[in-house]
Amino acid sequence: MSPWTNPAAAPGTGRLGDLTVNRIGFGAMRLTGTVPFGGVPRDRRTSINVLRRAVELGVNHIDTASFYFSATRSANELINRALAPYPEDLVIATKVWPGRDPSGAWWWAAPEQLRGQVEENLRQLGRDHLDVVNLRVPPSRRSGSIAEHFGALAELRDAGLVRHLGVSHVTAAQLAEARAIAPVVCVQNPYGIGASDEDEALLRLCGELGIAFVPFFAIAGSGREAGPGAPDGEAVHAVARAHGVSVAQVRLAWTLHRGPHVLAIPGTGDPDHLAQNVAAGGLRLTREEVDLLSARAPAAERPRQVPRTA
Repeated sequence: MSPWTNPAAAPGTGRLGDLTVNRIGFGAMRLTGTVPFGGVPRDRRTSINVLRRAVELGVNHIDTASFYFSATRSANELINRALAPYPEDLVIATKVWPGRDPSGAWWWAAPEQLRGQVEENLRQLGRDHLDVVNLRVPPSRRSGSIAEHFGALAELRDAGLVRHLGVSHVTAAQLAEARAIAPVVCVQNPYGIGASDEDEALLRLCGELGIAFVPFFAIAGSGREAGPGAPDGEAVHAVARAHGVSVAQVRLAWTLHRGPHVLAIPGTGDPDHLAQNVAAGGLRLTREEVDLLSARAPAAERPRQVPRTA
């Protein structure tokens, strides 16, 4: 299928272990309400149509979690309703360690509670196993050990409940700790234009290790769940004007240019934004434009432009 009929494939494909996915995926966090985890619940039919349209556009990698819910909407339930029976090539990734009780209050699982969180995702998605489960590390543990929790997930992988494991919001040291326990197929960390030297180093390390790097907040930047934060600089606006596209599309395209192992998962509950996000995968930035947007990084460390196919 050509990129014109499968636009999510325009930037090529990547790997999550033995699973091949198009490098433009979809994040489900914004499907359930006008703000993540709350706000006014989104129209159910619209959210279902967004999911179905994403698959029509070639998206075959969806990122979700059982704690993605608002007062009356659950991302996992919407995915199940919209897409089951699931296409054979569809990869659904979820995450555990954080949880929310029925009132929406947050809690963090002990290692022995991770099985319950995995089973909750299985029930909601209507699946017998999960393709990828990321261990989402809490901010308070950014400098601590994740061995006990990751070891518990490795046991669930051995039991057949999980196919592949990933880690999220981790340091390089925590990635190494996890890899000593079981194979890691992806790292899911916040990343985008203006990323720190530490973030850039971890992205490069994943490429060297053959691990997919799955950035979140690539569009939102410092705004995180609330949406775009600090105003974009003139360089981003200049590139957007040159191509006749939005700033958000430039941010996504730049992120994909960081290496063929980078898999984007922009999320939205709006059909028009979905189409724009997927179209960003076909945006070709020149080397000069990539350098301009990467100005804070030493030139010797900037990756080469990524071809359309991989």
